[in-house]
Amino acid sequence: MRTLLRAAVCILPLSFATVGAMAEDAAPFKKAPMKPIPVHAVKVADTPELNADAEAAVWKAAPATTVKAIKGVNFKDGLGSTTGTIKAVYSGDTLTLLITYDDPTYSVRRSPYVKQADGSWVKLVDPDDKGGDNNKYYEDKVALVWNINHSIFGFDEKFGCQTNCHAGDPGKPYGNKYTSEEDELGDIWHMKYVRTGTVGQADNQYVDSTQWDPKTAPDAGRKSDAKTGGGYEDIKLVNGKPEFMSKDGKAANKGGTYWVKAEDKVPFDDSKFVPGDEVAAISVAPFTGDRGVIATSAKWKDGKWTVELARKLVTASKFDVQFNDLSKTYGFGIAFFDNAQVRHAFVQEPLHLVFDK
Repeated sequence: MRTLLRAAVCILPLSFATVGAMAEDAAPFKKAPMKPIPVHAVKVADTPELNADAEAAVWKAAPATTVKAIKGVNFKDGLGSTTGTIKAVYSGDTLTLLITYDDPTYSVRRSPYVKQADGSWVKLVDPDDKGGDNNKYYEDKVALVWNINHSIFGFDEKFGCQTNCHAGDPGKPYGNKYTSEEDELGDIWHMKYVRTGTVGQADNQYVDSTQWDPKTAPDAGRKSDAKTGGGYEDIKLVNGKPEFMSKDGKAANKGGTYWVKAEDKVPFDDSKFVPGDEVAAISVAPFTGDRGVIATSAKWKDGKWTVELARKLVTASKFDVQFNDLSKTYGFGIAFFDNAQVRHAFVQEPLHLVFDK
């Protein structure tokens, strides 16, 4: 049975990538074993300050690994591809990554509410979204998937994070993410700029072998670590109006933001807005607990994202990758999202984090 399941996981990612390519009228993607790319983590004296500054002195000592991501949506000329770099340093008990990548647009207009001419409020939705596939009114994101304890078959050696992707489930336009067997786990570091980046965090999640079910497992194997508080939540319409707004009273498209921080949230005052004004449909706050252990600083400028991610080398959660042996390598994959809910541009090659001493 294990052999059969492993064979399936090598076939299904091809279908998943092909679905994405067909949706964008691109050439079909042919999956093939790839040579891993090393990313060297350099030991430094002090943990970097998280300020999304790629020119900081600490980063000059770290070698840059160049990557190309393919088969997403949007990005330059709408072709769904981008290039970027990854740097890594470690100091004391902390690993810090610096990720840069090209993205011509700063995307934060995540399905806001818009005031209509008759005074009503309507949420902007992607008319082409067939279910969890918003590519018009969303946000920019970066996601890393780490192979926990080298448990995911084929991940480190040949196929990277493609091993977790599956297509063919009815009712899902872009497939699902799950591992092939119960003992396979991946750690997801998911920087969602509007929902988590604005409060200095990446969402700490994981992927297991739960297969998709529209009622019991709509997210399949993609799950979130436990939290004790904080997080993001939708702002609901109450009596036809958003329940909350930011205390500054500014429309998001007139100097405000497309998110409301928990400490700035006040009851909605409709009198402050005119037709055409847009307001946030989501409130945000830092996670506490296991879900909030990844710190981030992210900045978009001149067509490029600069993202720093920092986490303790060792945590208490079995759903986290543990960098507890610096003589070993740690396999991971990376994907970039340009104003897309799920259609990510991914690096085809497996990436290997190597700690230099």
